[in-house]
Amino acid sequence: MTLDSSSFPSDFVWGAATASYQIEGAAHEDGRGESVWDRFCATPGKVRGGDTGDVACDFYHRYPEDVGLMKELGLDAFRFSIAWPRVLPQGRGAVNQAGLDFYDRLVDELLAHQIEPFATLFHWDLPQALEDEGGMRVRSTAEAYVEYTEAVVARLGDRVQHWITHNEPWVYAWIGNAWGWHAPGRTSEADAVAVAHHLLLSHGWAVQAIRRLSPDARVGITLNLTHVYPATETPEDEAAAYQRDGESNRWFLDPLFRGSYPADLLERNELVAPLVLDGDLETISAPLDLLGVNNYSRFIVEAGPDGPRTVSNPGAEHTDMGWEVYPDGLHDVLVRVARDYEPAAIYITENGAAFPDVRVHDGGVHDVERTAYLQTYIAAVGRAIAADAPVKGYFVWSLLDNFEWAFGYSKRFGIVYIDFPTLERVPKDSFYWYRDLIASGRGAPRPSPIAAA
Repeated sequence: MTLDSSSFPSDFVWGAATASYQIEGAAHEDGRGESVWDRFCATPGKVRGGDTGDVACDFYHRYPEDVGLMKELGLDAFRFSIAWPRVLPQGRGAVNQAGLDFYDRLVDELLAHQIEPFATLFHWDLPQALEDEGGMRVRSTAEAYVEYTEAVVARLGDRVQHWITHNEPWVYAWIGNAWGWHAPGRTSEADAVAVAHHLLLSHGWAVQAIRRLSPDARVGITLNLTHVYPATETPEDEAAAYQRDGESNRWFLDPLFRGSYPADLLERNELVAPLVLDGDLETISAPLDLLGVNNYSRFIVEAGPDGPRTVSNPGAEHTDMGWEVYPDGLHDVLVRVARDYEPAAIYITENGAAFPDVRVHDGGVHDVERTAYLQTYIAAVGRAIAADAPVKGYFVWSLLDNFEWAFGYSKRFGIVYIDFPTLERVPKDSFYWYRDLIASGRGAPRPSPIAAA
């Protein structure tokens, strides 16, 4: 397959994405407070191999080198997240100026290299002090989030024009609070519903705060959206697929764009009803400038004795995460969201794949599977744009191999290989492929080591 970025709109944004706890390190430096992920990692048996984000990629100290790699890639934009406990160590109250200073330096470094900062305010590293008070299960934490947002935007809003309030609230709510696989490690469906509502509510409040402090800013939220396909055309499987779509996608899309929770999810509505106060849904559904979409695979769902259950496609290619490679799923979810919810703009804020990369005798990392994955998924984005989905940009996940949550350092998503013992950065073949794709819309690409190999 040949792919040329000149076939995308001339103002299309090419980027790469990361998250604070996954790359920064410096977990105990410059006044940073404890996060729920610090506590989770310190709990035996929670993270593979006892890995932690204490050092991660050491981006906190090595960001100039990494911004240099972004410049070599030709990125238009870099999506990063801000660590709440670095800015407000106790979650509210005293601001840690040293923490804000880091993001100040990072933003200036990006802008000096003509790279647009896309800042995410919450990518799961809640201050542990707030979790001890009830976490996102309680309304007061949503109020504290607004205080945090105001501190960050007051400092960076003169230079950061694109803000994402939350990353994947479904993951933080259900994987972290209903299933216990992520921090804070809770196992209650009622807790997950409460967390999800307060994440959405805090999003709506933060949109108001950002627009007040930075009137020209473009504001949105990032959802992990996965297209759901029934395993067969039977009514039972169709109903199961619709239910899964409600649980995974519509539970967030509907309140954001329609001001209501999906009526068909009866048990979940019973749990959320006592939490919804007058004005909440109006706040949540404030107009957005952009919707971030994270997508990696698809769901195939059938009716099971205990409700919808996911089935696999054994003949398909799967990534190191066990996720099916299915680029049509990204196309289909983009076209569906554009049709059903009419967002003003969509950005693919994460898309990528983990494969068991190894550095070979020539010193390189020849990740042909990842390159093929990116090729087909980016082509699917192009087809969605041709079908009138308002997709304005694409951010590969991830710039760097990093701390992959409960999997520790065992899963590599980066287009730059990190030798974790030495922290050496080694661009993979997919890095050079992505560089040349971006360059193809700007004139002749630079010679690629892949082509010479």
